[in-house]
Amino acid sequence: MSSDKVLAGPSAACCLRGTIHTGSPSGTISEIAGVQTYVATPSADKANGNVVLYFPDVFGLFTNGQLIMDGFAEAGYLVFGPDYFRGDPVTKYRKDPGNPDENPGFDMQAWMQKHLVFSDPFVPKFVDEIKAKYGEEGTKYACVGYCYGAPYVCDQLSDKGICSAGAFAHPAFLKEHHFENLKNPLLLSCAAHDPTFQKENRRRAIDIMDEREHRYQVQIFKGVEHGFALRGDMSDPWQKHCKDQSFEGIVDFFNLHLK
Repeated sequence: MSSDKVLAGPSAACCLRGTIHTGSPSGTISEIAGVQTYVATPSADKANGNVVLYFPDVFGLFTNGQLIMDGFAEAGYLVFGPDYFRGDPVTKYRKDPGNPDENPGFDMQAWMQKHLVFSDPFVPKFVDEIKAKYGEEGTKYACVGYCYGAPYVCDQLSDKGICSAGAFAHPAFLKEHHFENLKNPLLLSCAAHDPTFQKENRRRAIDIMDEREHRYQVQIFKGVEHGFALRGDMSDPWQKHCKDQSFEGIVDFFNLHLK
């Protein structure tokens, strides 16, 4: 019997760092399941008929995440990213992502608990509405989550989910059961050193998947921090390379499993 040990801890100070990327998001905002949702739509000549569900990190629907969603749309997927923070991202309290000490009075744990109470029951309702409104015969689903969004990826790859493949990067809020309950393939995109998903816990997650013959792929990037796949410094060639490789690997993983 599993102890259901915590493998990826809650979002912490490392989740507040990063850079805001340049670019002009091209998606639209729609209300889905009562929540503002970023929708990135592929062009008709690239659309593959499949859907990606994007589960945000604590920065919510910010420029970096919108550009990532646009990237999945460019690869042919219809993408939906809900603002389950409902206009209250962590950046509301941390204006400068490069300075995690900017607001020492901010109680991040209280902020997270407030939003988990909403997002945990919300996500299944959101997924059901996406399937009902946008799913067609033959539609397949994939999901990707960054930090805070990782457990929702695992849930959607279990018996209670709809996704044929999923991926997360620098995860938070994961326990052993998230890996024990997997039914469909998972890609893990990780920093070699991540205080939220430490090496021994990453190895335990892999052991669980091995024991259960789950299909998985692991990317490990040395020399980057938690947040590298979404909030890395694009002026640093190595950080840009790791961010790009993470994204491209996820797209390839989805393309393979959603054929």
